[in-house]
Amino acid sequence: MAILPILRYPDPRLHKVARPVQSVDARIRTLVTDMIATMYSADGIGLAATQVDVHERVVVIDVSETRDQPIVLINPETLWLSEEKHQGDEGCLSVPGIYERVERSAAVRVQALDADGVPRVIEAEGLLAVCIQHEMDHLMGRVFVDYLSALKRGRIKTKLLKQEKEARQAPVNA
Repeated sequence: MAILPILRYPDPRLHKVARPVQSVDARIRTLVTDMIATMYSADGIGLAATQVDVHERVVVIDVSETRDQPIVLINPETLWLSEEKHQGDEGCLSVPGIYERVERSAAVRVQALDADGVPRVIEAEGLLAVCIQHEMDHLMGRVFVDYLSALKRGRIKTKLLKQEKEARQAPVNA
């Protein structure tokens, strides 16, 4: 089990469209295990393979309070989105420290393969529905800040680039 590096916005690799997984094999199961460990290590509730620079359609999610009920979605496809919308603050492991309001469907139905390659259908509402939509956006090369105005996106990009520059220039304590 490895903790994988998470790409940070505005890294252009976050905008690559993920390709379908051809087979759920040992490599994909290892990726899933590593992604779950990475998500938990970063204190996140969802992670798409795109965020760890693997451009295949794999998502892991855990919105449980106990942090021990991971959901694995391989090659997820949306079957239905509710017309009812919900607006809430979203954050992202690839956009650390930034939370902005985004409008999403209140409920969703998706089909995907689980970690064993078994097809399943998931119906979700609330936080899980938001998380599924957010992570599936990553697979399409979209980051939640893409829903914001150009001005807000620009400010976020500037802030994160400044933080990255400062982190590189910080002295290393021996």
